[in-house]
Amino acid sequence: MFRAYTPAAYEFPLPEGHRFPYYKYRMMADRLRPLLPVLDTPNLPWAVAGRVHDPHWLRRWRRGEVDRHEVRAFGLPWSEGVVERARRAAGGSVAALDDALRVGWGINLAGGTHHAFADRAEGFCLLNDAALLTRLALDATPDHPGGRVARVAVVDLDVHQGNGTAALLGPLTHVAGPRAFTLSVHGERNYPFRKERSSLDLGLGDGVTDAEYLQVMRGSVLPALEAFRPELLVYLAGVDVLAGDRFGRFALTLAGVRERNRLLLAWARAAGVPLVSLTAGGYNADHALTVEAHASVVLDGLDVYA
Repeated sequence: MFRAYTPAAYEFPLPEGHRFPYYKYRMMADRLRPLLPVLDTPNLPWAVAGRVHDPHWLRRWRRGEVDRHEVRAFGLPWSEGVVERARRAAGGSVAALDDALRVGWGINLAGGTHHAFADRAEGFCLLNDAALLTRLALDATPDHPGGRVARVAVVDLDVHQGNGTAALLGPLTHVAGPRAFTLSVHGERNYPFRKERSSLDLGLGDGVTDAEYLQVMRGSVLPALEAFRPELLVYLAGVDVLAGDRFGRFALTLAGVRERNRLLLAWARAAGVPLVSLTAGGYNADHALTVEAHASVVLDGLDVYA
């Protein structure tokens, strides 16, 4: 019934010792293949990416016409492979959206690239799939004049604020009768140091424990979703909230991350809200822990949706 998508087959060159956690995508796919079909991500048409990104800017990235400042902000060296991989990762998110609207849950073992702006790449993020999914679900089509759904909530539980998503969806969120709702639970003192305005920003201090984080889930996140009543939920299931993450400052355990997952997944199922899960960040020095934590959203979802 359910299936997942991975861009693990699409590789790109990186300098020796680069901090991007390349390993985790293939390891996640291998971990989950015994449990459900894991498919290669489809290609995202550039015209579709242009629904949220500047077409001229996209052309420059496709051609490698970017300067060193842009590359430094992106955090990955430019290559045809890195652009193709970003395109494939976003394509997996679009395929997962279609699955979610068809069977209730869609899974991308990549994506959650929430630092990408309309014409700027940041923090390993080139194409903002969360914003793109929101637009694709809400915008009118010949078959769906009112959009495929009326309201979309993006719940970003990566340790870093989804600044690009907040900016891209601002015109839909900061209006009377918003059709989109962006919620971010993040480290207040962590990157990005200049935050954008989400519908609801829950900035937490360093060293947050399981108990403290889960109280925020129960006391703030779930009530906000109840109030907004989304018809689609996009979940950025970042695991850089774990203790020991190189870029996170929280102190969650794997058990805490899994309880976080279950709370959100169970809410969506009980409310009858289709959910798309995106992988987002995870940079723990313990590679096996990073992979198991990322895989846990699928493990927990298979239990919740059984």
